[in-house]
Amino acid sequence: MDVKAFAKINLGLDVLCRRPDGYHEVSMIMQSIELCDELRLEPLCEDEIRLSMSGQGPDVPLDERNIICKAARLMRETYGIEQGVSISAVKHIPSQAGLGGGSADAAAVLRGMNELFSLGRSRQELAELGLRLGADVPFCVMEGTALAEGIGERLTALTQAPFCHVLLCKPSEGISTKDIYEAIDGSGLMEDQETSRIRKEHMKELIRAVKEADRELLSGELFNIFEEVTAKRLPYIMELKERLMRLGAMGALMSGSGPTVYGLFRDRSALKEAYVALLPELWEGRLSELIRTGFLKDAG
Repeated sequence: MDVKAFAKINLGLDVLCRRPDGYHEVSMIMQSIELCDELRLEPLCEDEIRLSMSGQGPDVPLDERNIICKAARLMRETYGIEQGVSISAVKHIPSQAGLGGGSADAAAVLRGMNELFSLGRSRQELAELGLRLGADVPFCVMEGTALAEGIGERLTALTQAPFCHVLLCKPSEGISTKDIYEAIDGSGLMEDQETSRIRKEHMKELIRAVKEADRELLSGELFNIFEEVTAKRLPYIMELKERLMRLGAMGALMSGSGPTVYGLFRDRSALKEAYVALLPELWEGRLSELIRTGFLKDAG
C-alpha cells in the first residue's frame, strides 16, 4: 500500500522554558503542506524490516538507526505483528530543513502499518504512540492545522487554515537543532517578559486568523523565537525573508529551528515570479532547495 508523508511548517513558534528533564516547553501552530515523501509498504513472510530509499544522500542509514525502521519496529512490538514489512521511500522533503521530514516519515509508517495489518487503531492512539519516536510525530500523524503545546505532544486541532501558496527556500548551509536549542537557553529570550508578552499576542492573533480564515492577518502575525538565534549563525536567513517580502510574499518566516525560510503568497502567479527571481541563488550555491508547494487541503 502507498502512503504519503506530508511536511510541516510552523506559523508560530515559541519556546517557553527548559524543563527539569531537559526538554523544552513549546507553543506552536503547525501547518501541513502539500510537499510530501512517498512510502510504499508491503507485508513480508520473513521476520524482518527492509528499507530502501531514493532521493536521499548515500550516507543515510537503512537500518535501525533510521526513524522509519524505528517506527516499524515500534508498531510490530506494540501490536504483536508477526509479519515483517518492506518499506520503500521516495524522499522529496529536504533533510535537516525544519520541515519535519523524518517525523512525517515515521508518522506515515504508523498510519500505513495500521491499515496494512488491519489493526483498527485511531489516529489519536497512533499519535500517542508516535511521541516515543519524536515530539513532532504526533502532529504528523494527525496532520492539518494545530496548536501544539507541552513538548509538542499536546495537540489542539484548529479549523483548516486559509489556503496559501508556499515557496520553500532552503539555504545551503546546515543548522544543528541541538545547537540552536542550546543557543536559545543562553539567549535570555525566554526570560524576557516583554518579548514573551509580544509572542503570546502573536499566537492569539494567529489562532484568530485561522478561525476567521483571514490570510492577511495570518501572514502578518507569523513569528518564530528561533529566528534571532539562528540568524546570528546564518545572517542570510533574514536577507532571504526580506527578499521574499520584496518579491510579493504576504509574509515570510523561518520554519522550525531552520534553516528553511518560506514565503506565503496569494496566488500561483506571484509565487512563480518569486521562484524565477530566486533561481540565481541556487546557481550561486546560496540555496540548496527551492520548492513550490501549498497548505495541505482536506487533511485527515
